[in-house]
Amino acid sequence: MSGSGTRQHGERREGEVALPFDPAERAGDAGLVFIGRVRSPWTSREQCPRNVAAAREAGRPAAVEIAPEYRAGLAGLEGVSHVVVLTWLDRARRDLIVQKPRHAERPRGTFALRSPVRPNPVGLHVVRLTGLDVEAGILALDAIDVLDGTPVLDIKPYFPGTDAVPDARAPGG
Repeated sequence: MSGSGTRQHGERREGEVALPFDPAERAGDAGLVFIGRVRSPWTSREQCPRNVAAAREAGRPAAVEIAPEYRAGLAGLEGVSHVVVLTWLDRARRDLIVQKPRHAERPRGTFALRSPVRPNPVGLHVVRLTGLDVEAGILALDAIDVLDGTPVLDIKPYFPGTDAVPDARAPGG
C-alpha cells in the first residue's frame, strides 16, 4: 500500500469526512481481475515509503510476478525502460472522501490527493524496469511503494513522448 501511517479504519483526523457507506459493499461496475502480485521488501504500512521517489531513495528493488495465464501479454516489453503498474491497494481504507494528510495544513478532497485511501483504491506507479523474464512472468523493478503481495491490475509501457507533461503543475508547485 502506498504510503505509511498507522491509523485504524474508524480513526479520523480533524477536518476529515467519511462517506456514509463502505464503497466495497456497493455493487461493482467492472469485472476486474488481478493479473499478478507485487513482490516488495515492504511488509507493514509503517515501513512502506509514501511514494516511488522515497522507495527509490531506500534502494530496495522489487518485482511484479504475472500469473501464468497472462504472461504472453508481456511480449514486446523488451527494451522498455519504464512501465506504469496499476495496483489494487487491498489494505487501504475506502471510506474517506475528505482527508487531512499529516504534511498538509488543511483537509483536501480525496481526488486532490495521491493517498491510497479512496473509494476505489487503485495505485499508479511509474517504475524503472530493470529486468524482464517473460517466460517466468517476472518484471524486475528499481523500486515500488506498495506492500508485498499487493494485487496488480495492469502493466502499461511508459512512453515519454506522450506520457510526460512538461507544463504540468501541482498544488503549491
